[in-house]
Amino acid sequence: MVKIEIIEGKSVEYKKKLLDIIHNALVKSIKIPDYDRIQRLYELKKENFEISPDKTINFTLIEIIMFKGRSNEAKKNLYQEIVKNLSEKLNIKGNDIIIVIIDPPLYNWGIRGGRTVDEVDLGFKIEV
Repeated sequence: MVKIEIIEGKSVEYKKKLLDIIHNALVKSIKIPDYDRIQRLYELKKENFEISPDKTINFTLIEIIMFKGRSNEAKKNLYQEIVKNLSEKLNIKGNDIIIVIIDPPLYNWGIRGGRTVDEVDLGFKIEV
């Protein structure tokens, strides 16, 4: 699950590209299935999004909640893939991107009728 926070005012095309870049990085770096796409984009008024003076109007905060089990290397690859593509395709400077991963244990997830993730065959591998 992805939550993205930006300062309001970007075009529909910009926002779609932002969502696509992050999803594609997840598919490539941590091997989630392409269909596994849950993303939320929050646009905040500038006065409601306080950022450091060294940040610009393009500041982008990305929070990813995912199943525990991905290696540190896979997470680093994910960070690099997101930053590279946001920089190249949306001209967002690396200093304007913060990515936070939250990966609670599998028993802290209730899915598919209230079962924990460790009780369900997901159809893909978590250990990447």
